Amino acid sequence: DNLKRESGSKVQHANINASKAVADIIRTTLGPRSMLKMLLDAGGGIVVTNDGNAILRELDVAHPAAKSMIELSRTQDEEVGDGTTSVIILAGEMLHVAEAFIEKNYHPTVICRAYNKALEDAIAVLDKIAMPIDTKDRSTMLGLVKSCIGTKFTSQFGDLIADLAIDATTTVGVDLGKGLRDVDIKNYIKVEKVPGGQLEDSKVLKGVMINKDVVAPGKMRRKIVNPRIILLDSPLEYKKGENQTNAELLREEDWSLLLKMEEEYIQELCMQILKFKPDLVITEKGLSDLACHYLSKHGVSAIRRLRKTDNNRIAKACGAVIVNRPDELQESDVGTGAGLFEVKKIGDEFFAFIVECKDPKACTVLLRGASKDLLNEVERNLQDAMSVARNIIKNPNLVPGGGATELTVSATLKQKSSSVQGIEKWPYEAAAIAFEAIPRTLAQNCGINVIRTMTALQGKHANGENAWVGIDGNTGAITDMKEAKIWDAYNVKAQTFKTAVEAACMLLRIDDVVSGIKKRQAPGAGQGPSKPKVETEVDADGEQILPD
Repeated sequence: DNLKRESGSKVQHANINASKAVADIIRTTLGPRSMLKMLLDAGGGIVVTNDGNAILRELDVAHPAAKSMIELSRTQDEEVGDGTTSVIILAGEMLHVAEAFIEKNYHPTVICRAYNKALEDAIAVLDKIAMPIDTKDRSTMLGLVKSCIGTKFTSQFGDLIADLAIDATTTVGVDLGKGLRDVDIKNYIKVEKVPGGQLEDSKVLKGVMINKDVVAPGKMRRKIVNPRIILLDSPLEYKKGENQTNAELLREEDWSLLLKMEEEYIQELCMQILKFKPDLVITEKGLSDLACHYLSKHGVSAIRRLRKTDNNRIAKACGAVIVNRPDELQESDVGTGAGLFEVKKIGDEFFAFIVECKDPKACTVLLRGASKDLLNEVERNLQDAMSVARNIIKNPNLVPGGGATELTVSATLKQKSSSVQGIEKWPYEAAAIAFEAIPRTLAQNCGINVIRTMTALQGKHANGENAWVGIDGNTGAITDMKEAKIWDAYNVKAQTFKTAVEAACMLLRIDDVVSGIKKRQAPGAGQGPSKPKVETEVDADGEQILPD
């Protein structure tokens, strides 16, 4: 009987405990004064971070409920890129308050119904307190991105990361019409980490940088002003036959003829390209010595074997079109948007810069820093900062940070709970209390008297007024978030609430864990990796030595 089965409230308690365990791991990483975690990743390297998602990514958990909690932060990271820690804490708390009801034999469905009602009301509260902002106003945007990544490790470098993020996202934003803007971070913003130098040297390039040198340094120019750029994804070399092609040649002249045809083919390709007087030819595939010779003779620089994604970025930056076959080139395919092509040596590697573009739709963020670990953490924080900037550009509404939103939601829900009919009233009220987990955790991480602070805050929020009062995560003082400029993006908060409540409901409704994995056998009984058998003379006869 391979099916292990546990059922009923026992499972729910187990699930709740597992989820709480996950929440406890990253609970200490919420807020600006939070602790860092040091992780040993699978490769044996170390990661030092306080980004909720980065920590949970490295965890290796056996419990199914805990696995599902970890998925949450992944979802949050992919969807809005921020709030990965909050979502887990909130979901953990939702499950924690539900435990009492399960002991009283409440049906999980009832609890879930109450939770969903609470979620709807919470989103309504968000809509009420959200305040719209102008995305064109740089200082507002900066304050906003800063407050969102103020909880991250790099906040000690001041505006640096926020500046980079805003520059990068405003560069690649595209208008979808109807006043909507979309930012494709994954494809059009490349983060290049180059160890060395100082963090202050990091910058957003108005264009693209690639880790390549020209094909023939010395023969080709390494600095071109206003280059005409042609992008190819076809090889500039003679194609070998598909499979082994044998050519029998009877006369020696035929051999030289064959070679000549190959050379002419390449020359023909190069001439088709040179017709357009390019200064820079970039291809994703190979570029033979001969082609290299023709190009350099005409003063054209060439770069070969470029990544497809990099090629797309260059196309976006300088306005070129990637061409599949040299004979189909048109004038409109030549990119003229770049102001400068230059190859520089940074550290001990060569990098090609295509910069000073007019209206680039792709960009590279060049990060410099002392060590690899530092750069990795900065990159993670930059990703979060860019996501925040993107969220604001997509949905320019703000809600207060510092636990103020959660407290307002909590206070409003407590008031409403008295009007909820029937048995659902209690879980509804519990959900209201669960929202307080965020400000409470913030207070814990600042190291102040939690009970006093929470009581004071609840008092301020009790009648649903002054919605903007929360905790300043640095000092632990109770402040007005509008003045302290601590904000959150509306859709980050909304997504956090939705994900947390829905996950809590899902885990509550599990009443059976049926495992289809075979029970572990006693050690040494069969299954383990069997030892290689050593043949003795006795076996040698029984074996068929020759294959059938």
